Amino acid sequence: MYVSHLSLHDFRSYAVAEVPLDAGVTAFLGRNGQGKTNLVEAVDYLSRLQSHRVATDAPLVRSGADQAVVRAAVVKDGRTAVLEVEINAGRANRARVNRSPLPRTRDLVGLVRTVVFSPEDLALVKGDPSERRRFLDDLMVLRAPRLAGVRSDYDRVLKQRNSLLKTAGLARGTARDGALATLSVWDDHLARTGAEILAERLVLVDALRPYVGKAYETVARGATRDDAEIDYKPSFDLGGATERREIAEAILAEVGRRQRDELDRGVSLVGPHRDDLVLSLGHGPGEERLPVKGYASHGESWSFALALRLASYDLLRADGDDPILVLDDVFAELDAGRRQQLAELVSGAEQVLVTAAVPEDVPEALIGARYRVGDGEVVRDE
Repeated sequence: MYVSHLSLHDFRSYAVAEVPLDAGVTAFLGRNGQGKTNLVEAVDYLSRLQSHRVATDAPLVRSGADQAVVRAAVVKDGRTAVLEVEINAGRANRARVNRSPLPRTRDLVGLVRTVVFSPEDLALVKGDPSERRRFLDDLMVLRAPRLAGVRSDYDRVLKQRNSLLKTAGLARGTARDGALATLSVWDDHLARTGAEILAERLVLVDALRPYVGKAYETVARGATRDDAEIDYKPSFDLGGATERREIAEAILAEVGRRQRDELDRGVSLVGPHRDDLVLSLGHGPGEERLPVKGYASHGESWSFALALRLASYDLLRADGDDPILVLDDVFAELDAGRRQQLAELVSGAEQVLVTAAVPEDVPEALIGARYRVGDGEVVRDE
């Protein structure tokens, strides 16, 4: 799978951009602030309907414009499909495939799959649990796009339930009784949608675990595949539950136990939105494993972040299609050894999109087509 043509209209800094692409490696070169990352961000947005740089869509629409359009011709098994998303400021987005509107914008998710390496990846290791939850959920949805709907439903349930908890916590008498009765309905919704997300995350972590160990062994000097470990940490003890029905029952039981705390604080304290992906390292048989956050060196942290991305790529590749690899300004953050290792590992991908400030930042293993980006123009080197 690869993108053969990218079209942008009022996306980020570009009023219009038309960029023909080939399979293999393409590098976008230019000074910081010239729009290199905007190009690869657009490709990634088509994959996930999210940016790897910002949390909302508003910054994606060029200043002064009402909407942005990202369109790409995607080649898979010799066939070409044109994917398009219309990003509307303050209104619902719209998506099309081969010019035909999709019933729901989220139906576009997963039709093209990307794995992005960027300087922000260090937050996977050193950041809040929300960073690791998003990493799992993005990968989960790329593997099974229908889960985008479940994820959206859970977010909606959580928002409604939190609002009701605040109301019920302040109410008195019959008003409080009525709020609590309504709350029980939302408890059921939370348990149902939360159990599906939690069960899928557990399966995903089990599938990802061996790939993480293998990837860490490859990128960390002197490491073995047993050094790096990932484990899923729910917000409460599941008691061995792994099936959706069992997990839903466990969530409901915990919600009942924590109800007073939730009413006092006005927030939902139980569910996958409170879980974490635990990253740990060990350096020999029988040695105690320590959490990467707070204990690992800067180099070990970078190696673990790279291992998570490489493991994602390998897992998606094992599912079927090669994802498009995006290496967004990542080489400037790595020492020479890790640059070369990463380049060699990904050089065989069907399509690799690289951004860099100077040509020297791109390792020799990733020699391919090159574009100069500057002053609003994207020009291919001949």
